[in-house]
Amino acid sequence: MARAIPAAEDARLQIRNWLAHLNGERRASPATTINYHRDLSRFFEFLVDHHGAAADLDLLAALETRDFRAFLTARRNEGLESRSLARALSSLRSFFRFLDRSDVLTNVGLKGLRTPKLPHALPKPLTVSNAQALIEDVTQLPGQPWIRARDAAIITLLYGCGLRISEALSLNRRQAPLGDTLRIIGKGRKERLVPVLPVAREAVDTYLSLCPFGLEPADPLFVGARGSRLDQRRIREVMIGARLRLGLPDSATPHALRHSFATHLLAHGGDLRAIQELLGHASLSTTQVYTEVDSARLLDVYDKAHPRAHPPAKGPDRH
Repeated sequence: MARAIPAAEDARLQIRNWLAHLNGERRASPATTINYHRDLSRFFEFLVDHHGAAADLDLLAALETRDFRAFLTARRNEGLESRSLARALSSLRSFFRFLDRSDVLTNVGLKGLRTPKLPHALPKPLTVSNAQALIEDVTQLPGQPWIRARDAAIITLLYGCGLRISEALSLNRRQAPLGDTLRIIGKGRKERLVPVLPVAREAVDTYLSLCPFGLEPADPLFVGARGSRLDQRRIREVMIGARLRLGLPDSATPHALRHSFATHLLAHGGDLRAIQELLGHASLSTTQVYTEVDSARLLDVYDKAHPRAHPPAKGPDRH
């Protein structure tokens, strides 16, 4: 349960209204709501120290650019990196925009702040052979057969359908046996249809045939040892074990399988717009990063293999 934000009563009321707005009209994901709530809590804690009292609406209206900048500086000094600072600023902008549109108060102080510059990091997909080796490794783990089959089915869905781990674990029993397509509700409650490969369909069927629980249609599809919805931590642990056994880099996470799905499709001639739809990206620019991954991979292959990639070492000058 989220802790109470240290704010005056009038501000707390608007915080509750804002969170309801995020969950209702904005249809934000649970993870987004939790992160925004945490960022706003940190901000109000800062205001208690900064101004000596819990902030009310009058104080929020009077905040200046320097106050917001002092908050971000304090968070930076606590070790927050640029990506997390950018999200904190986005949380504040969302809250104050809500207050403005609700005719509660207007504050222009945030307009004087720029979003921290983010490092341009490319996704780190697995190679095709490593992705296949990973799935093969999981199917051979010791332990109960139904748990082994469950983990293999989830990892196959992540790689074969490009699902986020949260999307795979939010599936319910009524959605199986899987058909040729699967309806996924992703970020922002946006729906999309993804094709289901026969190997993914078979993996889920195998898991269900071994699962010891009599799952009802409304029950989770993937359950833990006690029959409740499986926690993401289990799959992260499975990935950690697999990459240690296979000698894979730390970047081989559950989300890397989604990156692998997109990169491998693109490398084999997949259309960028189609991949955008399959991933559920709102913007094509988000998907275009995979073209950079593919280009980087090709340049690396060229650099290692092409005979003219490196000039020959010069011998002694005879002239």
